Amino acid sequence: SFPPDRPEYFPSAMSQTEKRGARPSSSPQSTKRAKMTTDIDMTNANGAQAVNGVHIDEDLHSRQLAVYGKESMRRMASSDVLIIGLGGLGVEVAKNVILAGLKSVTLHDATPVEIRHLGSQFYLSEGDVGKPRAEACRDSLQELNAAVSVSHSSEELSEAFLGRFDVVVATQMSLTEAVRIDDICRNHGKAFIKADIRGVFASVFCDFGDEFEVTDVDGEQPHSGIVAGITPGTTTLITSVEDDRLEFESGDMVIFSEVDGMSEMNTIGPVKVLSAKPHSLEIEVDSTGFGAYVKGGIVTQVKQPKTLRFKSLSESMDSPGEFLMSDFSKFDRPPVLHVGFRAVDEFVASQGRAPRPGDAADASAVIEIANKMIKSTEGVKLDEKVLGHLASTWCAELNPMAAAFGGVVGQEVVKSASGKFHPIFQWFYFDSIESLPEEPLGAEELAPEGSRYDDQIAVFGRTMQRKLESSNVFLVGAGALGCEFLKNMALMGVSCGASGRVTVTDDDTIEKSNLSRQFLFRDWDIGNAKSSVAGAAAKKINPGLNLEALQNRVSPDTEEVFNGEFWASKDLIVNALDNVNARLYVDSRCVYFGKPLLESGTLGTKCNTQNIIPGLTENYGATRDPPEKSAPMCTLHSFPHNIQHCLTFARSEFEGLLEKTPADANAYLENPEKFVHDVTHSSDAAAKENLKGVFDALITDRCSTFDECIRWARLKFQSQFHDRIRQLTYTFPEDAKTSTGALFWSAPKRFPTALDFDVADGSHASFVQAAAILKAQVHGIDVPSWAGDAQAMVEKAAAVEIGAFVPSDNVKIETDPKKTAAVAADEDASGLDAMVTELEAVVKTLPQGYRLNPIVFEKDDDTNFHMQFIAGFANMRARNYAISEVDKLQAKLIAGRIIPAIATTTALATGLVCLEMYKVFNNAPLEKYRDSFANLALPLFAMAEPKPPVTVQFKDLKWSLWDRWVLEGDLTVQQVLDWFKERGMDAYSISCGSSLLYNSLFPRHKERLSQSMLEVAKTVAKLDISDWQNSFDVVVAVEDENEEDVDVPLVTIAFR
Repeated sequence: SFPPDRPEYFPSAMSQTEKRGARPSSSPQSTKRAKMTTDIDMTNANGAQAVNGVHIDEDLHSRQLAVYGKESMRRMASSDVLIIGLGGLGVEVAKNVILAGLKSVTLHDATPVEIRHLGSQFYLSEGDVGKPRAEACRDSLQELNAAVSVSHSSEELSEAFLGRFDVVVATQMSLTEAVRIDDICRNHGKAFIKADIRGVFASVFCDFGDEFEVTDVDGEQPHSGIVAGITPGTTTLITSVEDDRLEFESGDMVIFSEVDGMSEMNTIGPVKVLSAKPHSLEIEVDSTGFGAYVKGGIVTQVKQPKTLRFKSLSESMDSPGEFLMSDFSKFDRPPVLHVGFRAVDEFVASQGRAPRPGDAADASAVIEIANKMIKSTEGVKLDEKVLGHLASTWCAELNPMAAAFGGVVGQEVVKSASGKFHPIFQWFYFDSIESLPEEPLGAEELAPEGSRYDDQIAVFGRTMQRKLESSNVFLVGAGALGCEFLKNMALMGVSCGASGRVTVTDDDTIEKSNLSRQFLFRDWDIGNAKSSVAGAAAKKINPGLNLEALQNRVSPDTEEVFNGEFWASKDLIVNALDNVNARLYVDSRCVYFGKPLLESGTLGTKCNTQNIIPGLTENYGATRDPPEKSAPMCTLHSFPHNIQHCLTFARSEFEGLLEKTPADANAYLENPEKFVHDVTHSSDAAAKENLKGVFDALITDRCSTFDECIRWARLKFQSQFHDRIRQLTYTFPEDAKTSTGALFWSAPKRFPTALDFDVADGSHASFVQAAAILKAQVHGIDVPSWAGDAQAMVEKAAAVEIGAFVPSDNVKIETDPKKTAAVAADEDASGLDAMVTELEAVVKTLPQGYRLNPIVFEKDDDTNFHMQFIAGFANMRARNYAISEVDKLQAKLIAGRIIPAIATTTALATGLVCLEMYKVFNNAPLEKYRDSFANLALPLFAMAEPKPPVTVQFKDLKWSLWDRWVLEGDLTVQQVLDWFKERGMDAYSISCGSSLLYNSLFPRHKERLSQSMLEVAKTVAKLDISDWQNSFDVVVAVEDENEEDVDVPLVTIAFR
């Protein structure tokens, strides 16, 4: 995956995990059951977990916990925040902070609501005009999170009042007042953030005091590695196993554990890494007197806290230090904006008003003030054009800017409250001048209309506003990104005109875990379609929004819905997806139909945005990540060496035992003859294993009482955590050696120990409880009320008679890491026949219509015992191999493949995308667009011009991936060949799908020359043409006069 702190990797797409996101299950919510608790399960019935007295709802905040961790969430839940100024930026910050789960948020803004505020403040309506802004939006903000106390206040901003809060955020505030409040905050040891968005410009200042400790500067998991060798010396050389690439850097601090022989290494540290290579480390340790190294060991990074000393606002205005950059093509821009913001502030103070939009005299006055200021500032060269834009757009608060910087500032609030991630230190300036019109707009074009869009008109003019209103946009996805996009579009007026329409589609339904970041949803919406609920909420923000909500997945299966006519009617496509395959498909449709696509994705604190513009840029699919590395099958089955291996295997067993095998059994019961035929005629050993699974499900392991389910759970514990391990250590004893004479149990292999079932062990009880209840569900057996008592369950399990295990000499255990499947037990024909015969006999005794109930894994319902089973299974396996165990939350994050997600990153990504939207509707040239990557944790912002597409030149023809050659009419094969001949190319082959329609090498194909392309495609390729289709595509292979292949575009035959 690509390093977040390496700008040279930008702007290539994220790693597949970062692109993909996790697709929430679309299955209906599982029936709620009474929560069964054990002594190892601290989660209450509502999914809330107590962390040092603070309750965290893990069901609600699971994706956020994956980013912050429990301790940081606890700190956040103890922090009080004051937000001053509830315009567009203020309300975005409030939304993100409330969703994050801080203790309280107080809103302070007595400014009367004006109609223009509705263009960026999404919790105001026309009925609120004249009311104080803070009061008008409080109730709506409170709905976001009942666990956060949200209030409004009109108290004087006195020292006594400000001292009540841990963090103070000031927006739309003069520098003089901000300096006063910052000084008060510093005196009381409170954090202060000043933030402003002015047109397409933004400024953020942070002051977290004289000594602010950052506990984790980047939020990444500590690196670790498996030790394969230690070379003693005055400095010590550590080498790792061959296939384990080390991720350490020089200067890192590390500790050691599990080192055999050189035991001193296990007690020293943390020690400093002097130099780091992919497979070795040199550390600052004199090990000349240490014992001799024998084997093994784990080296782990110890993340070090960092103390920052902030300067006050008054001091840093004159000596700002190093600015945080966002676009390295604008290296000199931050110092100019630092002066510019001060100059406009002085203009406002002296004139009693803001500079007027497009007013040349006001802009000149601001430039004059700035020139006076820089006389005392060395090294700053003013860009008067930039300052002119700043002055001209100062009075406008734009939604995309509010969204983006609501994310940035909201994250800074979280940092100040939690100590997690590196704060902005201390100034960050940003601009999107590229979004502005190419030429200055006249006064009439910028004049207000008395509407909610007046601020946007003041920057982009009435013509752009009408374009936005009349646009037809297709939004794919209504999850976290989709909710933000719908809010932004409603505020911007996109598709709010008579001829405009937003079409949003999402086939998913709302779950509780969505509520912490998909802010258009409420708890009463759970179970409803995302697109419908999000669409209704967006229309509430702006009743003028024309919106159609669909519940279709965009895929090859829905091309009858999303057909050529549909795509042709759209002006812009916006992706709000969470997986690579869906993105690639939408990307391919946009390329095919020549439609602009705005792409974005998030992963925790990271996000990226990409512009895919017809004819100008490369497409999303132009860059592909290498396949993600997965653990070999033998590692998962027999030689795990980390908890991820244990959890992956546990989930695989869950799905095999409780979903796949019952489903196979049902398939057999539905049509026994077909199932047996498929198995017996398959060369795949796994197919025969499927028959064995059906045999077990319907005969060996079939349960008819709950006591039998407990027995099954106890036997499963015995076979997985005792017998399996005994067999493994019998086959490969601890002193076993390989064919080369090396110890078999060398790193990374860990020698395991079998577990004995213990009634007093709460973990054993938890596993048996979950396994028995899930087994009962598979067989439709009622679960008795006493099953909630884990102790009663484990006592019954202990009474199950267990036979003595005898290892076998005939068991083959796979050790080849290149094998992709587990070794299947050999079954001869007679063995299969015997199973089939017994199955046939048993089936006759089953009730009519008997079926099992396959259980589909659902990670987000803590009452369904799915994660209790998987966490218990994984932790027992971890004990077998002396691997550190995990709690149920960590198990859920790993086994559930939960993609970390927070509201702040989502807001930033969508705000940046909507800034690009102005460029699309303005037909901007390539150099105006910006692809972006950001990591709010570091913080890092990197923006760059998109890459142009690869072009092909042939004689006087030029094309790229965006070109598609459309041949009109019901043409014959010969006419298609002639079309290419006229352009100097020899077409020698035509294919449709996987079928070859014509090839000049085959004599029999000559008879097809006179046939129509449609006729040949129907006959040869079995092409099925629906009533709504009027064309089909073919791939034509051509050569030039030198018999060199020419890569030509896709050819469309428009036959009607």
